[in-house]
Amino acid sequence: MLFALCLSVDAQQPTKIPRIGYLTGQSQASSESGPNIDAFRRGLREFGYIEGNNIVIEYRGAAGQLDRMPALAAELVSLGVDVIVTTGMPAVLAAKHATSTIPIVTANADNLVEAGLIASWARPGGNVTGSNRVDPDFSAKRLELLKETFPKLSRVAVLSHGSLGGDKEELTETLAGARTLGIQIQSLQVQDPKNFIDAFAEITKRRADPLIIFTSSFTSFHRSELLELANKNRLPTICAQVLWIDAGCLMSYGPNPTELYHRAAYFVDKILRGTKPADLPVERPRKYELIISLKTAKQIGLTIPPNMLARADKVIR
Repeated sequence: MLFALCLSVDAQQPTKIPRIGYLTGQSQASSESGPNIDAFRRGLREFGYIEGNNIVIEYRGAAGQLDRMPALAAELVSLGVDVIVTTGMPAVLAAKHATSTIPIVTANADNLVEAGLIASWARPGGNVTGSNRVDPDFSAKRLELLKETFPKLSRVAVLSHGSLGGDKEELTETLAGARTLGIQIQSLQVQDPKNFIDAFAEITKRRADPLIIFTSSFTSFHRSELLELANKNRLPTICAQVLWIDAGCLMSYGPNPTELYHRAAYFVDKILRGTKPADLPVERPRKYELIISLKTAKQIGLTIPPNMLARADKVIR
């Protein structure tokens, strides 16, 4: 009788609900709402996971203050989450530093091999897998698009946070592409919003035109301020995500971020079902999109060549 009672009690034990940590450099509010997290939730639903029902998501946002990232990553580890989903290089680096055992899925990062986070694309090893947002040809292709848009182009400014591994790699690839096209690069690193005005004064002083803004947690958080200054100074800008177009960027060339975040759910499902991240190949973007904003072009008094408009995947009027 006692044996039967024990079986009955065991049968009533609830199934453990998976807990996902979500670490981003954006604000806490934007980490919980917006197109990217909505795409991730949609992906989870397609695999049968309903937030608040059979899965829990713990959100942590650094609000552009990258020095907060290590503490937020450690907090997620202390909660005992089953998987940590990261957005951007600072987040994945902080998560990797905080744990070598909890699986980490990056939804949007730079070259994970160069950063030493994975052994190879096909067999990552360790506890990191997910999606890489750029490939080695990305920076060169972006310069080619600028050259086609501005045939007399000779000098391009690059603005970045600068201290991040992804920024350094992207700058190296940009410099290599610039040498091939005979373009001079003016690189500025800004790590404090207080220095934005001085940075743009330096760009205009050296007559650089146009401006590439590298995507990072820091620049993404401050994109509205950066683009307001760029447009005020009539600087054509090219960025890597469609969200920047909405904030006033002239051109965007890069993968569709919502597709990357949607795909992150695939990795989470595989891991929760027992696959080790070491055995899940890291994926690269399947398609890059060129988006041009005629609204911004009109604001800064610029005419986009018809051939570029014809090449664009989308034109914002």
